[in-house]
Amino acid sequence: MAGWRDALENLDADHRLMLEGGSLSQLFLRYPLTICHPVFVGVAYGVLSSLTLIMPFAYAGWAESTPWEDTLNDWGIVSLIFTAMTASLGGFSLLISAVAKRPPIRLENRRRYLFPFPFIGLLLITWAMVGDAPDPVERIGWILAILPGPLYVHLSYAPRWRMLDRIDRGLDPFDGMKRTIDPEIRPEAETAEDDDLDEVVAEA
Repeated sequence: MAGWRDALENLDADHRLMLEGGSLSQLFLRYPLTICHPVFVGVAYGVLSSLTLIMPFAYAGWAESTPWEDTLNDWGIVSLIFTAMTASLGGFSLLISAVAKRPPIRLENRRRYLFPFPFIGLLLITWAMVGDAPDPVERIGWILAILPGPLYVHLSYAPRWRMLDRIDRGLDPFDGMKRTIDPEIRPEAETAEDDDLDEVVAEA
């Protein structure tokens, strides 16, 4: 674990920031790279997301007078499927990142768009399980509940882990990459304000 951390000290600030990642990536990367493999991160996400489904399953079982053993069994099956799916997506993302050799995308500025998705998905799933919701509602709910975690792993974590693993094995992390860092995209409003400020400074 110390190998890649020491190597980051020799990189410039932009590349070091990109490879260290945000708070979520740093939470996983506190552990050895073998433990924080994208597949295991997918498993962790699947387990945590499955825990949020306990209450909807419990309420649906209570409303339909289903024995608690059957309700627990139904929740366990769905949780295993959900976790296996997120773990598989983590491995698939690592494979794609190895083929595409693209840099990780920092999602800190986009987190506000991804953060509500699991909660909206959970609400839709709950509505479908305990209420009279249209059939597509549950499918949309599952998509929204599953999407943020695998999307984070695919866009940000798996490419970062691949590069750190290469550093840890003494390999060039940027080998074969057309670009080594993605530029930060500023919002149009911020860009416009900066351009106006530049004009004022130039005229002063």
